Amino acid sequence: MIDISGTILQKRKQVIIITLLIAVLCLILIPQVSVNYNIIDYLPDEAPSTIALDVMNEEFTQGVPNARIMVPDITIPEALELKKQFAAVDGVEEVTWLDDAVSLDVPFETLDTDAVEAYYKNNTALFSITLDNEKATSAVNELAELAGDDAAMSGLSVSSTFSKGTLSSDIVKIFLIAIPFILAILFLTTTSWFEPFLLMFTIGVAIVINMGTNIIFGEISFITQGVAAILQLAIALDYGIFVLYRFTEIRKDGIPVFESMKHALVKSIGSVTACGIATLIGFAALILMRIQIGPDLGLVLTKGIVISLLCVFTLLPALTLVCSKLIEKTQHRPFIPDLRKLAKCLVKLSFPALIIFALIVIPSVIAIENNDYVYFDLFSDERTAIGQDAIAITDTFGGASSLVLMVQKGNLAEEQEVLDQIEEIPNVVSVISYVGTVGAEIPQEYVPGSTLSELESANYSRMIITVDTSLEDPESFAAIENIRAIGEEHYPGEWYLAGEIANAYDMKSFIEEDNIKIEAVGIIAICIVILIAFQSISLPLILVLVIKSAIWINCAIPYFQGEPMFYISYLVISSLQLGITVDYAIMFTSRYVEFRKLHPKREAVELTISKAAVSILVSAFILLVAGLALWIFSSNALLSEVGMLVGRGSILSILAVLFVLPALLLIFDKIIQKTSLNMQFVPDTTGV
Repeated sequence: MIDISGTILQKRKQVIIITLLIAVLCLILIPQVSVNYNIIDYLPDEAPSTIALDVMNEEFTQGVPNARIMVPDITIPEALELKKQFAAVDGVEEVTWLDDAVSLDVPFETLDTDAVEAYYKNNTALFSITLDNEKATSAVNELAELAGDDAAMSGLSVSSTFSKGTLSSDIVKIFLIAIPFILAILFLTTTSWFEPFLLMFTIGVAIVINMGTNIIFGEISFITQGVAAILQLAIALDYGIFVLYRFTEIRKDGIPVFESMKHALVKSIGSVTACGIATLIGFAALILMRIQIGPDLGLVLTKGIVISLLCVFTLLPALTLVCSKLIEKTQHRPFIPDLRKLAKCLVKLSFPALIIFALIVIPSVIAIENNDYVYFDLFSDERTAIGQDAIAITDTFGGASSLVLMVQKGNLAEEQEVLDQIEEIPNVVSVISYVGTVGAEIPQEYVPGSTLSELESANYSRMIITVDTSLEDPESFAAIENIRAIGEEHYPGEWYLAGEIANAYDMKSFIEEDNIKIEAVGIIAICIVILIAFQSISLPLILVLVIKSAIWINCAIPYFQGEPMFYISYLVISSLQLGITVDYAIMFTSRYVEFRKLHPKREAVELTISKAAVSILVSAFILLVAGLALWIFSSNALLSEVGMLVGRGSILSILAVLFVLPALLLIFDKIIQKTSLNMQFVPDTTGV
């Protein structure tokens, strides 16, 4: 390692030039990476709703209604005219309104009240729109103009369009707010005014390279685009700080700059790499998700950490040597006082803290199981105009979603039975089908071609079902189960059900099944890394338990607040918080083992806190700033929630490491020594 470090430092100018050339190339590539906002695309190919959508796209020109527009103060004739204008918009495949559900040729008073009020109520019309996903953005904007300023719009296509217009500006705001705060933290915790800029530049280059190399994936999800860069910044700074701290410690002994950095790399590469691998494993666990958002985010973050480690071990040392004179000229006195007195206080508080954590963890695990989770509707946020529109539509017409059931055509009597059974399902307010709208007794040759193409293809009959429930109500999922059961009863293996509720149902099923696998793989893999790093059987269990306790408390808080939680957020934070903050526990324990070989256990813990607390706190506060910036300034509810969980998780993890871990190290000191190789502690007779 000394030879490798020396070679990197001797060729420092070449290292800088090559790295910057790669960064410039990647900067050019970043705009070429497309961002996908369609959550349906991330369902597994084997999901029933995904298969149904593929079949429908092959058989019919119209898709499933995916947007709703509510227009107030409008008469029925005006609504019919507006419907024609909506239908003429490029990107609109189909517009469904009252005249599709009931006949307007009969007296209005004789119509079924429930059917009418699903589309028209108090002079307010509600249109159901089917949008082509590839043209949705321009279509939504044109529909908004036709509907007028007083109209309200909702649906995944509408929300996706809104998010496309805000994500880039959100990311800019997040970085503009986070960077000054992070620099302030670095100024307080380093001894040179210039070192923070070196750190930020190094990680900035790593972020640019990571974002540019996303071109290999073709496209990434909006979730990855929204969180990857800020998380990479917060995580990778930790590695750079550790290297510079080691460099500063060695430099104080009067060793020349070149030799100081060479030895700093040798001393830090083991622990930093162990931390990096632990983080990588947390991210890599996401790759095992069948919901493709997991692999999408996991691959980009894993790649980002690898790139960051390479930059920290090559670009940062090279820049430090090139700028060594500037670093020396901008030295300032340390702002952080000696923490030995604080360390003694924390050790005294560690045992009460351990008891408190133990008492909180048990109900937290139970609370997580009973959280109110959201699985599919990732854009809902009442803070945004789209969120407010969705609330307005729900307040007026209630929740409503559309489904399309496709069955083998040819048996109209069987279709009539299916129709009758579906109409009996609670919350089904209307069904548009050939047998229901045209009538089984009317020959197809007398039916207009446009009407027939919407309801029948060469192989399938199509039923458009409207349910008056929100996207993820229990009643919605019950309706899915009932409709699927009816389809299987009458057409075994020859029916398909498509629609956003069906997508949500499948998302829920797959995500819940993925959860156990992701958590188990992540925990086992990180335990193996810690086992190898410390050559200890007991330390992996202790360290992972400490961080998992913080994760359980973090994810249980929404339950006690009475607020829903995105299940994807839960999966992501479970992997992220474990992968990121287990680094704190690894750093703390490595210093404890180092001191324990020379000092009694209580003194070793105090020394560990006094020496390691600053670097751990810096890492935690940087992650806190990144999380808070994402939480406050993201317009997307999911991204905002991930930010809040990251920020809160960093605080909970640091509390666990600085308060709970010391107590566990003291309690299990003898067990740790007996279950570890080459870990010879000095005799201790002080007791706990």
